[in-house]
Amino acid sequence: MRHVHSSPNRVISLSVCVVAFVLFSTASASDGLRLATFDMDVTPPLGAAMAYGDVVQTWDMSLRARGVVLKGADAPIVLCAIDWIGIGNKSHDAFREVLAEGARTTPDRVAVHTVHQHDAPGCDFSAERILQEKDMPVGRYDSAFARDVLAQLTVVVGDALDTAEPVTHVGMGEAEVRQVASNRRIMDENGKVRAMRFTACGDPALRAEPEGVIDPAVSVISFWNEDTPLAVLSYYACHPQSYYRTGIPNPDFPGVARFLRQLAVPDALHIYFTGAGGNIGAGKYNDGAPENRLTLAERLADGMRRAWETTERFPITAAEVSWQVVPTAIPPAPWLSIDTLEEALRCPDKQAQAGGNARRLAWLRRCEAGKETDIACLALGDARILHMPGELFVEYQLAAKEMRPDLFVAMAAYGDYAMGYIGTEAAYDEGGYETSEQASSVAPETEHVLMRAIETLLHP
Repeated sequence: MRHVHSSPNRVISLSVCVVAFVLFSTASASDGLRLATFDMDVTPPLGAAMAYGDVVQTWDMSLRARGVVLKGADAPIVLCAIDWIGIGNKSHDAFREVLAEGARTTPDRVAVHTVHQHDAPGCDFSAERILQEKDMPVGRYDSAFARDVLAQLTVVVGDALDTAEPVTHVGMGEAEVRQVASNRRIMDENGKVRAMRFTACGDPALRAEPEGVIDPAVSVISFWNEDTPLAVLSYYACHPQSYYRTGIPNPDFPGVARFLRQLAVPDALHIYFTGAGGNIGAGKYNDGAPENRLTLAERLADGMRRAWETTERFPITAAEVSWQVVPTAIPPAPWLSIDTLEEALRCPDKQAQAGGNARRLAWLRRCEAGKETDIACLALGDARILHMPGELFVEYQLAAKEMRPDLFVAMAAYGDYAMGYIGTEAAYDEGGYETSEQASSVAPETEHVLMRAIETLLHP
């Protein structure tokens, strides 16, 4: 199978894009299911801004934007995972629009997620615009590289359509990932957070605490043309950091695990989605030592291998594939106000928080303008893939799986990154970093809003 690879440095010809759009004819349902894969280098160049500092050096492994285009079940469906920390507000809209253009579909049939590595760029055109209007440094929200990526991405996806292959089967497999994930929130006897065990934890006493509430399973969904695997999609709920702030863009341990699986099953394109891992990290098993990156990657890859080896394949037709979207008004946090955020952006003592405040202001403005967030679900026979926004707590993923034990349910989070962490309603009274005012921009009742959307999608 041929995967389409490219670099954002490629020169784009607008006339070629227009001609390709005119000449391309979308496959009808009578053609059966077909799958195209795409894989693009999205590593920022030297000197470019990342989430935590500028790029000072490169690594052997690049950051990737990988995805699939599923054709034949009404308009094409696009699933994309990008090795960046987050894409939010207007940027998330832009990525969906560009992918839709390349795939000859509509943005509501496109799911864009980040894997959430921290030695990687962030992207928020809305926050950048606010900072520019106030004559403030845009820092990590400098969009020059992201806009180059967008220009290239639509061409890469359009080119990938020429390589689409028939899909005859869908595979489903699941296995426990051992000694990677642990809950970041250590509770006291009164049900309050007494300590945070982040993705790297140097405190032996905190590492000795139990794993806590996690989803230990990696879910693997694969597309096949008879006996040939075309794409393997893995879903696992854990923050993807071993160590960071290196100035070297890299995909961290999930990217290494993905690479190991690519070597093992080279016919298929391997794509990794971070699940509802907002309150989950590797802190119990990671003290931050650099050698732990490979250790965590090998443990995750081992779980992915066992899920692959236990995969069951089922014939699939276009009639068994559907895409459903529930536009959802997520309530903004009551502690946010436009006046307060505007004032904070004017305050010289709060310039270090300017980027975050601009992102929150952009999110609040969009909420007040009636902007809804698409919660989506791809049905593939007995499999359901839920596409969620923000840094979602693992309880949402566990609840979705419990809601439909008769189905194979997987979840991708880190869609629209605008709202930050999304805790459970109870978590906002428990304390801890994730539900603090600087980390979460949604109201506690968001749990009920999202669970209604999930229930609608899992019980259509």
